Amino acid sequence: MESQETFLSHLIELRQRLVWSLLAYAAACVPTLLYSSELYDLLAAPLMQSLPEGSRMIATGVITPFLIPMKIGFFGALILALPFILYQGWAFVAPGLYAHEKRLALPLVVSSTALFLVGMFFCYYFVFGQVFSFIAASPRRASPSRRISRPTSTSCWGCSSLSAWPSSCRSWCSSWCLRAS
Repeated sequence: MESQETFLSHLIELRQRLVWSLLAYAAACVPTLLYSSELYDLLAAPLMQSLPEGSRMIATGVITPFLIPMKIGFFGALILALPFILYQGWAFVAPGLYAHEKRLALPLVVSSTALFLVGMFFCYYFVFGQVFSFIAASPRRASPSRRISRPTSTSCWGCSSLSAWPSSCRSWCSSWCLRAS
């Protein structure tokens, strides 16, 4: 009976941590949704700079001008709330880890976060500019208009996720080696 109570207490703690995480996400949604148009302008700036004079963004769907800033607001809120959400996950898992496993967590989190941010900035400041300039310079037979949803594609997430892989792989390998010894 005692193991069942322990299991239930873990479920109660997990529920509490999930509720705190959702509240943090909801609180982060307020400013990002209020300033979602400004965030969109910031994300679309590299594309707008590469378009020829007189070109503009077009919306290909009826709800797109409303939906895209909302998506940006939700993703921005996730980025803002992620440290707290990760802390809640760590606080739930940490009591069950061995000391040598806990030592690996801090370098993993710090290096992965730093490399993720470096990847996002690299994509925004270098990759977007190069790709959009190449596309704008290509020969065309139609007027250059870009869809409004394109600057919010997953390319920034892809670049930043790929740049975080080296530290993650290193930590996973060292964790596996410690367990094997």
